[in-house]
Amino acid sequence: MVFREVPVFEVREVLRLWLGGEGIRAIARLSRVDRKTVRRYVDAAIEAGVAVDGGVEQLDDLTLGRIVEIVRPHRVDGHGHAWAALAAKRDTVDAWVTEGVAGVKICELLARDGVVVPERTVQRFIAAEFGPRRGQGSTVRIADGEPGHELQIDFARLGLFDDPVTGRRRVCHALIFTAVFSRHMFVWLSFTQTTETVIAGCEAAWRFFGGVFKVLIPDNLTPVVTKADGIEPRLNEAFVEYAQSRGFVIDPARVRTPTDKPRVERMVQFVRSSFWAGETFTDLNDAQAKVEAWCAGRAGMRIHGTTQCRPVEHFRLEEQPHLLPAPVEHYDVPIYASCRVHRDHHIEIAKALYSIPGNLLGARVQVRADRKLVRVFHRSQLIKVHPRKQPGHRSTDPADLPSEQTTYALRDIAHLQKMAASHGEAIGVYATAVLDTP
Repeated sequence: MVFREVPVFEVREVLRLWLGGEGIRAIARLSRVDRKTVRRYVDAAIEAGVAVDGGVEQLDDLTLGRIVEIVRPHRVDGHGHAWAALAAKRDTVDAWVTEGVAGVKICELLARDGVVVPERTVQRFIAAEFGPRRGQGSTVRIADGEPGHELQIDFARLGLFDDPVTGRRRVCHALIFTAVFSRHMFVWLSFTQTTETVIAGCEAAWRFFGGVFKVLIPDNLTPVVTKADGIEPRLNEAFVEYAQSRGFVIDPARVRTPTDKPRVERMVQFVRSSFWAGETFTDLNDAQAKVEAWCAGRAGMRIHGTTQCRPVEHFRLEEQPHLLPAPVEHYDVPIYASCRVHRDHHIEIAKALYSIPGNLLGARVQVRADRKLVRVFHRSQLIKVHPRKQPGHRSTDPADLPSEQTTYALRDIAHLQKMAASHGEAIGVYATAVLDTP
């Protein structure tokens, strides 16, 4: 697995969990970052002056930039010494993997030959070089956990739907939310599977449940997990920021492992057969109103086969009091993008242009844009802030342009007249006359 630079939003997530009282192991599991890396970021945060008893307000862009600068690794090929030692033993490790030797045992066998490497590095090496291993065997029933803690979500294709807005038949998807403890459920209908759709569904779910669950367990939805991986899945930056604002943690299921989220998997057929089949709707809003009534009535008041309780009653009695407070403010979904600085010293975001300092021509920068501001980062450092512009407009800071070209680029007539006058009164008068001509 090639070493990747830890983005600033992941650094923020690690430190947010640390400030929330989570231990190193829990942070590593929830943020998908190695424990050693978590420890380095925590130590760097303390060195940068972040107080463990303080709030997340300490994690501003400048502080995060200092922390990243402290812990930034310097690896030529993207791997450390442990990986190089495993690469030298690749044929031997390949033979052990073929024989079905477990990763823990491989660590022991390597140690006998004098090659001491962490077990996690061995697992990453095996996954990267030989692919993930899959096996079949017996299983055990997992306990439901604490009330108000886990909520499993997944998309399901329901069928074709006559959309009166477009005048054509479209595929309707259901984003299904299932509470692990009580089995109470909520369904959000949509024609798309975008990050905006998932966030809108989550916002509606929090209103329906009357609060926010502490842990969200999604399938490897593209709007949530941009790169599925058995060891280190890469999460969508916009959705991670949304989770930070609402206070819940994202814990995605493993790749191609539906048994990691069986509660919501079982609900897919139930929604299709009990709600969707045989029904007609005037539009998507009508369908959404009916499915919410179905969740609270038919689905919520049935006797669940496992819990032998009515999910809605079980939820209100045992689970709802443990939820985080429901949000009261509308969430502004940001745009995240990676852009290259063009030759004209600008980048394009949402069909609008924003200037970048001239020393970054040709460089790739990371951008976060919300309704008010556009913030630009380079190597995890904040380098520019612009007010958000409408499509077709631009925001140009004269300081970002070469000084000898700024006047012409911005059409600064007054400055041109001043420059001409500096060469003599007659030249100034002549330039004024020329510039006054349409």
